Amino acid sequence: MSVSPNLIECTGVSKLYRMGDQEVSAARDVTLSIARGEYVAVMGPSGSGKSTFMNLIGALDVPTSGHIRVAGKDLGELDGNALAQLRNETIGFVFQQFNLLARTSALQNVMLPLSYCRPQRADAEDRARRSLERVGLADRMQHVSSQLSGGQQQRVAIARALVNDPALLLADEPTGALDSATAEELMKLLEELNRSGLTIVLVTHDPEVAASARRQIRFKDGKVLSDTLTGGNS
Repeated sequence: MSVSPNLIECTGVSKLYRMGDQEVSAARDVTLSIARGEYVAVMGPSGSGKSTFMNLIGALDVPTSGHIRVAGKDLGELDGNALAQLRNETIGFVFQQFNLLARTSALQNVMLPLSYCRPQRADAEDRARRSLERVGLADRMQHVSSQLSGGQQQRVAIARALVNDPALLLADEPTGALDSATAEELMKLLEELNRSGLTIVLVTHDPEVAASARRQIRFKDGKVLSDTLTGGNS
């Protein structure tokens, strides 16, 4: 059986939310695909549907209609346990807020996702160490969050997202809480990760952040307004 070059396939995807007696359309008939190894920036103003799109392809929400396939699996055919397994094994998540445990070391924070697959502790520590080394934090493994800068905390969050060696990294405004110099360093890290073969979908409102991606998808009123290959900074 041949493997599809597309990691993500959306066909006629719509999402309606009911607010009182009103229906809000957060996604409208979205049809697109994202190939393995792509680096995509998803843009749009507040309320455009970009975060809804990320939640849908990240199996954090379900569409009202349409189909989504991630890594060859139709999300609509998976039960709750299978969706949780897909999120843990195939998708890494990074958000604007770092969501680290405050009194826990960087190493222990990165080990958290491994608790679901229950490897031997020595193996879990080794994987977490390699993940922190990958983001340039080999010398900060035993530091707790209060001992780390904002940029370092976000790197720990990225290491945590990478520890299960996912095929897809979803990043929702990952530079939103960082100063411009630190944000630039983080974007260079994401570019390096993409060059290593990781598929990245980055949600952002910042054109400078989006400029690092090789493709930009713009949303407006829940619809895809434009889908452009940019070449990125490579």
